[in-house]
Parts: sequence; C-alpha cells; structure tokens
Amino acid sequence: MNKQKLIRVLATLVVAAGVGGYNYLTKDKNYNDNNNTTTNSVSAKSPNIGNQEQTLKRIRKERENPRARFWLESKGQVIKILKDDTKGSQHQKFLLKLAPDITLLVAHNLDLAKRVPVRKGDNIKIRARYEWNNRGGVLHWTHHDPKGRKEGGWIYANGKYYK
Repeated sequence: MNKQKLIRVLATLVVAAGVGGYNYLTKDKNYNDNNNTTTNSVSAKSPNIGNQEQTLKRIRKERENPRARFWLESKGQVIKILKDDTKGSQHQKFLLKLAPDITLLVAHNLDLAKRVPVRKGDNIKIRARYEWNNRGGVLHWTHHDPKGRKEGGWIYANGKYYK
C-alpha cells in the first residue's frame, strides 16, 4: 500500500471514529441504534396524545391549503397497507384513518428507521409532519432527525416506538 492510500485510510478511520463518538455522546439515552426502537420497547409507555379534536380541526381547516405543513401528534387506525415506495429513499406506506372524514397517507422512511410491523385494523399513535396533498394529506418525518437538530417523529405500535 502506498503512503497516500495509507493516509487516506487512516484519515477515514479517524473521521469515522469521531462521528461515532459524537453520535454516542449525543444520542437519546432511550434510543437504541441497533433496532431503531426504544431500549425498553416492550414496556414502553404509551405516549399521551394531546387534544385529538384540536388536531382533527386543524387538519380539516388546512386540507384546502396547498401550503399546509405542520407537526402533529395523533392516533388512528391502519385501514390499508400499501406497496413500499422504492424509488429514491425507501418508504413504507399505509393509510391511517384519524376520523370518519380524515384518512392520511403515512410515508415512513425505511432508510432512517425500522419497518413498523402494522397490519390492517391496528391502532397506532404517531408524531409526524403533516403536508397537504390533493388526497387529504401525507404524514412523514415519522423518524428521528438524522442530523439531531430537531425532535423528529415516531410511530407507536404494538407497545413499541419506531423512530
């Protein structure tokens, strides 16, 4: 191995060690990078969802606004499992009914978080970013922020967090 290659390999190792050390020191203490669920996922406490009626009211108000984008916490029932989106970033997709008149698409990024084992009929809780679309809206950012700048989102299903 020539000297330049050796220097590049060593520099790469130093950078990788630095990033790994930074991530270890700054990560959420309840977060386990091995499986993207909380470390005590089996006994994880169900999240307390705020005022569901207020959330539904805001969605109804914004469903005609193409610029609508906001964070929400809500609960609903999975009504249909859709085919994964495999173009670009991979996303698990399913439809979530929050109320009789509100059904949203959930787009859960599989490049950043573990697949959520949901089935039709499952009740889940979710923290996500709502964005308007012509079919009622989409919920995305259902995962941690890979850059650690904001809280990020999650899906709580079957007693576990997926983020």
